[in-house]
Amino acid sequence: MLDAMQWAIFTAAFLAAGVEWVEAFTLVLAASVSTNRRSAIVGALLALAVLALLIVTLGVALVTLVPLEVLRFVIGFLLLLFGLKWLKDAIQRYTGLKRKRDEEAVFLSNVDTAPARPSPEESIDSFGVLLAFKGVLLEGLEGAFVAISFAGGGMGALAAASLGVASAAVVVVTVGTFVQAPLRRIPENTLKFVVGILLTAYGTFWAGESYGIEWPLADLALVLLGLGYLFASAILITTIRNRTTEVVTEPVP
Repeated sequence: MLDAMQWAIFTAAFLAAGVEWVEAFTLVLAASVSTNRRSAIVGALLALAVLALLIVTLGVALVTLVPLEVLRFVIGFLLLLFGLKWLKDAIQRYTGLKRKRDEEAVFLSNVDTAPARPSPEESIDSFGVLLAFKGVLLEGLEGAFVAISFAGGGMGALAAASLGVASAAVVVVTVGTFVQAPLRRIPENTLKFVVGILLTAYGTFWAGESYGIEWPLADLALVLLGLGYLFASAILITTIRNRTTEVVTEPVP
């Protein structure tokens, strides 16, 4: 049974991995259309096995071999960097400084650039396997490293994060298989914004603990940190939008 902190970690990992799995599913679907479904599934399963092995071996090694204070110091700043990166991307998309990702456009682009290699459904096409393997591995690596980063909270936190990553994969694959199309309706930028807030709050919390900071309200300080980053992000988004509007509407001399 997960406690409150582990549920929060599960949620953060679930959302972070969910974004990556949506992108990975788009590439697997493109591989399926370009070659055949069996080849795409084999490539995806091989990549998932590599990612699972990476999480288990590296995550467990960190928890068992590295002192907790050192681990929290390193992991805290890694989570902080991950969180700020996701937050920056989401803010740029909300303010129009960066184009939002279109899963359908990505899907069509991969199908168009892939050579025509129709093959019988029962066969294994090496190109299809490689295309799906590469897509899932590259997109899943960031989610895997986010899960490993939660090793800073101990074995329970690592288990909760791993469960979140696995659950996100199941949900995305189930929905994607049912829809049989790129998951363009998933609010990807909103998910990235929420994940950015969560990871930044966790990074700040654990980095602060490694410096000996005793947070008020203990674990509930995470909520206050998250609200603080949310408030600051909202101000930043509003300010950038207002300045962009002023530049666009400024009369030409």
